[in-house]
Amino acid sequence: MLGKHGTGSIVTILERKPRFYLIKKVASKSAEDVTKATIELLMPYKQYVHTITADNGREFAHHEVIAKALDTAFYFAHPYRSWERGANENANGLLRQYVKKGTDLRMVSDEIILFAQNRNNYQFLCRNVSNGVNYLW
Repeated sequence: MLGKHGTGSIVTILERKPRFYLIKKVASKSAEDVTKATIELLMPYKQYVHTITADNGREFAHHEVIAKALDTAFYFAHPYRSWERGANENANGLLRQYVKKGTDLRMVSDEIILFAQNRNNYQFLCRNVSNGVNYLW
């Protein structure tokens, strides 16, 4: 998810079944920043990460590093088929309630990012029978 031109990016990860949503603000959309953020977000859940499906952006150029660090398989959605990652696209739409399109991400605090993550996880929890975190265990 991109902010106003040149103001950073947000890495979002969604576990499909329990709808467990993770968010991290990064300085840029570079492959290095996205790789580091993805590993940081998923490392605490490494034993539960079996596959990752990403879009075809250049930010995933170091997908081998992510796959090796997390000991997981890495797949890519087909180009221009956003419905293959529909749950993540929907969650990103919910994130836009808190971080509007065109926002200068340098001005968005980590507290707002954490609030949006917790709020979206709460919305998913209300829709699901099981708690997203407990589902992972």
